[in-house]
Amino acid sequence: MSRPYDAPMLGGIELFCHAAEAESFTIAATRAGLTPAAVSRAIGRLEARLGVRLFARTTRQVRLTDDGRAYYAQCRAALDRLRDAEREIGERQRVARGVVRISLPTPFGHHRVLPLLPRFRERHPEVDIEVHLDNRNIDFTADGHDLAIRGRPPPDSGLVARKLVDAGLVVVATPAYLQRRSTPTRLGDLERHECLQFVLPSTGQLIPWLFRDDGVDVELATAGGIACSGDLLGMVTLARHGGGLVQTYRFIVEDDLAAGRLVEVLQPYGGRSRPFSLLYPANRHMPLRVRVLVHFLVDAFAPPAPRAGAMAVR
Repeated sequence: MSRPYDAPMLGGIELFCHAAEAESFTIAATRAGLTPAAVSRAIGRLEARLGVRLFARTTRQVRLTDDGRAYYAQCRAALDRLRDAEREIGERQRVARGVVRISLPTPFGHHRVLPLLPRFRERHPEVDIEVHLDNRNIDFTADGHDLAIRGRPPPDSGLVARKLVDAGLVVVATPAYLQRRSTPTRLGDLERHECLQFVLPSTGQLIPWLFRDDGVDVELATAGGIACSGDLLGMVTLARHGGGLVQTYRFIVEDDLAAGRLVEVLQPYGGRSRPFSLLYPANRHMPLRVRVLVHFLVDAFAPPAPRAGAMAVR
């Protein structure tokens, strides 16, 4: 059985890519440890096989034709995939080790991610983790991070965003505050209340509160005399001390609600959430130490699998 791609053909494709990138058969030959004539013959065989001219040649320069540019883009991507596949197979034979740098937003980091990391370290004791707690969007290259988790992924096509969870929102206050100012029962009642505000770091704007009114999603601008920036947990601390109403994530205040220190209000208008996603550069090679943390976090937030043999409730 004939093979469409034998070793000489693959070698010719690699030489073609070298020549395309250098715009020189001589430089490509030096990189490959061959003579320029050998490079020229290999590319000639490739052109004959394809039935097109890949290079426009002059006595001083070689440059890609339109067909050559299109073919180069596909060949370079294929060679990069082969290189990554070899690297990944090699890494599977090694133990994950090294440092992973991850940026976490303060509330999600404190309440959902940091409690998981000791278990990760038990599984991968040779992987060290540097955690940066901050709510601003990061530059992966400039800031030197491998991963980030954000509630509002930046509109960057160069990033992969893997959603971990939809975090439910609630509006809460202390019993003493509600006794003093009354309990709101409609969205319009918020106008008469002290609504604690959070300033979004990326825009400097106050975050609107999210509700669902008769099946319609609503964004509502609220007002209050105290605003926090930098750390969402500051608003919750204010609410715990009677500072007013706050809309926050349920996972932050679930213990307070269970103990009666805070009370949820406006439940008929609830049901909204915000997603938290794991972010990393799309085109960057992911070392084993980073990959094992990605898999661990994705698995940790995955919904539990249905039990075998479980019967549907009718």
